[in-house]
Amino acid sequence: KMTSEEIKLNVEKALDEIRPFLESDGGNISLIDIEDDKHVKVRLEGACISCSVNQMTLKAGVETTIKKYVPQIETVINIA
Repeated sequence: KMTSEEIKLNVEKALDEIRPFLESDGGNISLIDIEDDKHVKVRLEGACISCSVNQMTLKAGVETTIKKYVPQIETVINIA
């Protein structure tokens, strides 16, 4: 089982994989918090707040990528 530190590092790796796609649209994503090593809170920034990419599609993509790195993550929440 991963430690909290390993989870955080792997979530950051997942976000690093996603970031270039967001940046190409003038946006970004930040890790805000990880609760109970299961619930990730992120904040979409810049153009991503109102970008044309469907929020559900983006959330699904972010969630899928994070779960690829950290299978035990249950939810990914966007903090506006």
